[in-house]
Amino acid sequence: MTATDAGTQVISPLATPPAETPGHNLLLGKKVVVTAAAGTGIGFASARRALLEGADVLISDWHERRLGEAAEKLSAEFPERTVTQRTCNVQETAEVDALIADAATQLGRIDVLVNNAGLGGETPVAEMTDEEWDRVLDITLTGTFRATRAALRYFGSVEHGGVIVNNASVLGWRAQRGQAHYAAAKAGVMALTRCSALEAADVGVRINAIAPSIAKHPFLAKVTSDDLLDELASREAYGRAAEVWEVAATVAMLASDYTTYLTGEVVSISSQRA
Repeated sequence: MTATDAGTQVISPLATPPAETPGHNLLLGKKVVVTAAAGTGIGFASARRALLEGADVLISDWHERRLGEAAEKLSAEFPERTVTQRTCNVQETAEVDALIADAATQLGRIDVLVNNAGLGGETPVAEMTDEEWDRVLDITLTGTFRATRAALRYFGSVEHGGVIVNNASVLGWRAQRGQAHYAAAKAGVMALTRCSALEAADVGVRINAIAPSIAKHPFLAKVTSDDLLDELASREAYGRAAEVWEVAATVAMLASDYTTYLTGEVVSISSQRA
């Protein structure tokens, strides 16, 4: 529900999520790597969308069992595409470097890297420990840096260019209680996107980011209360959260040749940026 100028509540015609947009071969023949792709969130949806758009995919995650289940599910839905997997803890430089090297070997090359790994939580600043702060920043921001660095080194060693898409958040712009560590990390991802994009142009690479507001999925419901999710969704223009496929479709667009003159940008997937 959304508010009118008169203060009354109306239901937007866009409050009901649309059916998923069919694939249009936006990534036909591309080789895509997606981090943190196990489970039910944006990473898995981005990998699935890449396959739907004609790509071959390598997915990674730190959780080996869930990663295997995700790979099996994607392979079953897209038997004509290549789906491979590799465990990776983005907190470890050696593992991230090995992920990029192995992906290039398993897929034959890398065209797209989707940096999706991130960690949130709800803790007021006055109650936050150093360990909580450090863990969220290390996974969400420094993990993105490690993967970006490894990918740029790879792209610098080959003759073809590529694309990196980072997963930021509107909390890089907006303020929300209990989210100082996550918001700081996501703001850092935005800054990393802008600065690294300038350098990446030297090796023919575009780097952009998405900034979703809220995309409801089962994993998010495990770490956030239903009341808070409903409240956040009600603030959006449509009065609802995004479907994960709607976020993943934007990732696919940024990874595709439809955005060849777009780099260093953060695309807000919400009703408004701030």
